Amino acid sequence: MRCLIVGHLVRDIIVKSSGVEHRIGGGAYYSAMALSRFCTVEILTSVGEDFPESWLRELEEEGIVLHTIPAESSTSYRLRYLDGNTRELSLLSVAERITDMPQGSYDIIILNPVAGEVTPETVALAKRRSNFVAADVQGFIRSPNPGRLKLTGVDGGIFNGLRVLHADASEAQLVRNLDPDKIEVLLVSRGADVGRAYLRGRKYTYTPARVAVEESTGAGDVFLASFAMFYRDCPFIQALKRASAFTALFLQRRSFDFPMDEVNELARRVTVERLNDINLQE
Repeated sequence: MRCLIVGHLVRDIIVKSSGVEHRIGGGAYYSAMALSRFCTVEILTSVGEDFPESWLRELEEEGIVLHTIPAESSTSYRLRYLDGNTRELSLLSVAERITDMPQGSYDIIILNPVAGEVTPETVALAKRRSNFVAADVQGFIRSPNPGRLKLTGVDGGIFNGLRVLHADASEAQLVRNLDPDKIEVLLVSRGADVGRAYLRGRKYTYTPARVAVEESTGAGDVFLASFAMFYRDCPFIQALKRASAFTALFLQRRSFDFPMDEVNELARRVTVERLNDINLQE
């Protein structure tokens, strides 16, 4: 299976009470690492010479193929954690926009930008390259201007026809004209709290399994990627439970080195309920 992740790899500066850490980040990174357990993964990104070569080599050693667009500077964020689920973000620099993609078709394309680098035209191109396109709202509503993170709106019409769309509950409110009936699966997460899911407009809630978490970086990216993979082979509810469990284990251990038996066991603790009516903006 051939999968393409589109979005910037990021130089993250993590600030916690325990100190400061520099590491690779970005939605494309976390989605690719999650998928690399299951399929051949390619990343389409843009980085500058300031991006550590050792980080790129580590991805290649995982079997991930990199398609890189040269840039003057890489995208970089400073993430200041106030607690395990609360952080303040500042955009320090931005790499080039992504307006094209490699030739050929893909079994799954995941659009996971972090600073507006994926254009509506690239979304349309992805739909022509694969019949399974998934996306995360996060990078579509972030301002590409350096400074304290600012969120802007986006027209949800660009997401119509996607197989899967993920958004945090607060992010979903910034998507104008977001219509669950025009997206096969819409996932609206609330961290460790009860989230919402729509299957062809039918409404569900899901309650993640509780695990100890020191930080939530990458949660939505892993959730989106793992759900996309499971949903190709499993019924909707089973895929939702397994993706929630897979994400919880990643957050608990900050690695993907766990057996699927543990995922399946933890998935039993994830509850999914069908609802008659729900207001997306609540």
